[in-house]
Amino acid sequence: MLQELQELLGAYLMPVLIAVPLAIIVLIAAFKRDDYRPSRDYAPPPRPPVPPQAPRAAQPPVELPPLPVDPNAGPSMASAFVMAPSPMQPPQPAPVIPEGPPAILVADDSAVVRTKLKRLLEGAGFVVLQVNDGNEALAELEAKPEIAVLITDLEMPNKDGFELIADVHGSLATEDLPVIAITGHDELHGRVGQIEGVYGIFKKPWSDRELLKRVQSLTHLRSAASRRARRATDQRPPASA
Repeated sequence: MLQELQELLGAYLMPVLIAVPLAIIVLIAAFKRDDYRPSRDYAPPPRPPVPPQAPRAAQPPVELPPLPVDPNAGPSMASAFVMAPSPMQPPQPAPVIPEGPPAILVADDSAVVRTKLKRLLEGAGFVVLQVNDGNEALAELEAKPEIAVLITDLEMPNKDGFELIADVHGSLATEDLPVIAITGHDELHGRVGQIEGVYGIFKKPWSDRELLKRVQSLTHLRSAASRRARRATDQRPPASA
């Protein structure tokens, strides 16, 4: 049987064994002659020209129809983005003491003391305001910020001098107001030394010369502070809208 198989395959194997080596030899010879390589002078065919395109006409803008608005409805989401915020209000400037003779406030329940101080201070060119107690003094200070110095008695009805001084220095509007205290009692003289912001204490009867000198120095101090506040207000840049 093996012999029959060899005879059957031999008729087909012999041509294959001869043709395959021959084909390989032909391919090798062809590659050596550069038959399968492109020529160096080869150039690709030119591309066909592209016809020019006509310019496009400008398209008109698309107008959108307005959105329906319900008058009974509140602000919509769209309006929330276009509503401009209200400009910030500029800070209110601090009250500035006007130009002119300095004003002195005298708080004393004694008409005799008020008259004596009024005559002394007006003779030196000051404007003198008079009240009977501490409550009236606070109202006068609130109404007239141009007051430069406060002269107060320590013993007064309704609101005494100690309470008045504490209220004056506890307020932002009058915390820097110079205060002079007057009293006729030695025991009150020691208590005033414990109060901050008192620029002098004079015992009755006082020295007109010393009291007037102290008032003049304090009004100059108050006027300088007013000029600094006015200068700072003038140099402040305007608030942006």
